[in-house]
Amino acid sequence: MMVPAALVQAGGASGSALAALAALASPAAVSAVPTGVVPDSTQQAIGYPSLFLLVLIGALVPVVPTGALVSSAAVVAFHRAAPLSMVLVFATASLAAFLGDVALYWLGRRGMRSRNGSRWLEAIRARAPEDRLAQAQAKLAEHDVTVLVLSRLVPAGRLPVMLACLIAEWPLRRFVRGNLPACLAWALTYQLIGVLGGSLFEDPWQGVLAAIVLTVLISVTPSLWRRLRG
Repeated sequence: MMVPAALVQAGGASGSALAALAALASPAAVSAVPTGVVPDSTQQAIGYPSLFLLVLIGALVPVVPTGALVSSAAVVAFHRAAPLSMVLVFATASLAAFLGDVALYWLGRRGMRSRNGSRWLEAIRARAPEDRLAQAQAKLAEHDVTVLVLSRLVPAGRLPVMLACLIAEWPLRRFVRGNLPACLAWALTYQLIGVLGGSLFEDPWQGVLAAIVLTVLISVTPSLWRRLRG
């Protein structure tokens, strides 16, 4: 199974990771592993820590397609027909996203207080264009924490709102209160995308591919729309 080249290009830095996910979910990859060699408990012991680590890294360094990872894990859990697996995927993804966001915000606050800034703060600024930052500041002033909750559900909306919170000098405790429901809503949304993809196909790899395609389309649509508007 091949990931279309257009999707890999549209995904930018995350394209290679998406291709790897799709390759691992292909029938060839599945058939290459003899039945019974890897027990289900071993797969879970490896899978959940890996999901946690990748989502955590994706929150700190936004090049990992974390939404696609959560949706793909949800597809696998759906085909296992194990409610506990679905709960574990949700808990793992939301906790990793929350801890990553809090760590990045804490590092950003240190950069704001430092005379020379920090590479973490510069990374946030680089991914928050001036127009998006201005919109985020205006909405944050008007709607307060609600904007922070919704920012994780909007593609490329998390970092401009986080930078707006840093500029507004929100204390870490206030950011945490708004970021917790944001991460829960984010994990639930992408898990539902995975469940939708898994319910449409009998084979897990087909559901994984559908979830990856859908999450990539969701992530690139806003930027394509802005380019079309000039």
